Amino acid sequence: MSTIKYRELRRRYELDGAERTVSHLSEALDRRELRPEDFSFRDLAESLIPDGREWVRTLNPRGGSMLLESSDGVDLTAFLNVSNQVIYSKILDSYTQETFVASKLVETIPTRFDGEKIPGVGRIPDDAAEVAPGMPYHNVGFGEDYIETPKTTKRGLIVPVTREAVFFDQTNLVLSRAAEVGEILGLNKEKRLIDILFGITNSYKWNGTSYNTYYSSSESGPWANKLGSNAFSDWTSVDAAEQVFSNILDPTTQEPVLIQPNTLFVLPSVYHTAKRTMSATEVHSTSGGQTTITSNPLSSYQVVSSRIALSRLSVANNTSHPWLLGNFRKAFCYMENWPITVTHSVAPSEADFNQDILVRFKASERGAAAVLNPRYVVMSTD
Repeated sequence: MSTIKYRELRRRYELDGAERTVSHLSEALDRRELRPEDFSFRDLAESLIPDGREWVRTLNPRGGSMLLESSDGVDLTAFLNVSNQVIYSKILDSYTQETFVASKLVETIPTRFDGEKIPGVGRIPDDAAEVAPGMPYHNVGFGEDYIETPKTTKRGLIVPVTREAVFFDQTNLVLSRAAEVGEILGLNKEKRLIDILFGITNSYKWNGTSYNTYYSSSESGPWANKLGSNAFSDWTSVDAAEQVFSNILDPTTQEPVLIQPNTLFVLPSVYHTAKRTMSATEVHSTSGGQTTITSNPLSSYQVVSSRIALSRLSVANNTSHPWLLGNFRKAFCYMENWPITVTHSVAPSEADFNQDILVRFKASERGAAAVLNPRYVVMSTD
């Protein structure tokens, strides 16, 4: 456990200023050289607030009228800036925990818009790339092909810090609430992404028309990326899913979509079977009474699983046990107006007078799960 030298922290704050001090703390927390649990809000207050020890004494709930005067004219800036970074680090840890696998599979695209119209790059046939002597080069531009992403939504929660929490040094209680906030926001984002990945929610809108994410060859969809009767069992299941990509064509050039699948997303019931399949050193296949032994061509696949996905499919009454194969960063994304952000209120405030809430830390994020191109993922079902 690290020991915070609060006197040194105050000296660095005075010499380096707020921005550099908070930046250094952020880097130390990111590198796990410090943990949020290493800090004490009471010690921070006593060290970073002018006459901090006397100020903390006035927070005693038995202090009567002193409570009304204690924050007037007192500079809480350093205390709030450092505390904000500690709270942010705790919220971020829970928001980005390893359980949220879908959030790590897709690309995050920053956007300033509440729903965006993204033009596709105008593809030309590959034989048009030939340039005769003295002739101009062809241009690749933005054509009429486009997708529309869903409207973004804002989500957030507030972590209050009471006067009692500082006076009685209930730092762990505040950090526990911060962790809960991060987990709630991260779980909500993960659910929305899983709903998109598994076709529970269909938000793909291409050239002004809405489509489902997955279509089978028997359905009247513009592509076929759903394979029934292909429950995951071994390498042959993966091979069958790979063959589906061969028949998926680029809508502009009518050439096969250039895709190299790299990830297998399965439900927990077959996770270890999938891991064993991918990590096998040899593949045995029997044909005509003869067994052929070859090296495992599937060893490069990443295998992920999620109990949250199982829960979301159960809520949607989907009992087909789907599993996914593809390149998720090309197929899906999270359109993000702003990432998880933590800000603090200005003290003193009305909440201070009415509820003895010294400061409130507000965590928020805004974005939407979206489908970029469903042709890059194949869904298999029982």
